[in-house]
This record gives sequence, structure tokens and C-alpha cells, in this order.
Amino acid sequence: MKNLLKKLVSFRDRRDWAQFHDPKDLAEAISIEAAELLELFLWKTPDESRQLPDAVRAHAAEEVADVFIYLALLSHELGVDIEKAVLDKLEKNEKRYPEGKAKGNATKYTELS
Repeated sequence: MKNLLKKLVSFRDRRDWAQFHDPKDLAEAISIEAAELLELFLWKTPDESRQLPDAVRAHAAEEVADVFIYLALLSHELGVDIEKAVLDKLEKNEKRYPEGKAKGNATKYTELS
């Protein structure tokens, strides 16, 4: 992950784009790119969403990459170690969603009894 982030920051810095990458704008960019990804699934059934045509799947891959790039840059700007943050969140969710109560349902942890 650190090598990838280094490449992203280098790409950005060689173009003098850091001036546009404040946390607010990066968060907005994540939302916009996520909406572009979501648009690819508009009006599709769950089964259709799992069986995208190759061209749509390729487009989805580009949108996923855009979301990831902006998320990685936002993490960098905020000083968040994204790998540690994900592992910490997984640990927290292990407690919130114990297998015995959460398995097979989408109930929010606050509603699990």
C-alpha cells in the first residue's frame, strides 16, 4: 500500500495538483466518483449487477480506481494509515457483529439483540 501511495503522490506532485487536493475537495471527489460508479448499476437487478457486460465491467473498474485514488490521497492528506484504519475497523466490527447474531442478516449492530 505504501508503494502505491508513493506513486499516487508522485503522479499528483509532478503535475502540481496538490493545491487542488485539500481534504474537502478530495472528499467531494470521492462522492462524485462513487456516484459515477453507482450510475453503472442504475435500474439493474441484483443478478444483472453481478453479470455486467465486459465493457461495463471495464468502466466499473475505472470508477473503482478513481474512488480508491481519491480515498488514498485523502488518507495521505489527513495522515491516516489506511491499512491500520481498515484493520482497526474490522476489529471493531468483529465485536459489533458477532457471527452468532449477525450471520445471514443485514441488521445494523445497534438492532442486534
